[in-house]
Amino acid sequence: MSNSQEGPSVRLLRVGEQVRHVLSDILQRGDVHDDVLTQHVVSVTEVRMSPDLRHATIFVKSLLGQDEEAVLKALRTNTAYLQREVATRIRLKYAAKLKFIADESFDEGTHIDKLLRDPKVARDLPQDDGED
Repeated sequence: MSNSQEGPSVRLLRVGEQVRHVLSDILQRGDVHDDVLTQHVVSVTEVRMSPDLRHATIFVKSLLGQDEEAVLKALRTNTAYLQREVATRIRLKYAAKLKFIADESFDEGTHIDKLLRDPKVARDLPQDDGED
């Protein structure tokens, strides 16, 4: 029913947002008994659901990007627990398999901003005179 050119359906977006909220709540409360996860603030920045809702790709970022590999490893180690919790809190036909990935979008944005502020690049950019 959804055309792939139009992007994800409202249902996929809604379920993805529900999964994001549940995971954020679990991590914020410290429900996962893992030393690495209790020592780091982890943000769930986005959840992308597959069209059949059986797979969820979760983009995460640790505060200030600290120990990102250790945080990802801890999340992946505790995937079974997190999948059970998500399945319990969100009533779906199937429990989605979770896949955790580091969210690189912040790093890319910072890198682009840094490049644009470089004096060598700034001289080639048109000067903003305040008119649109």
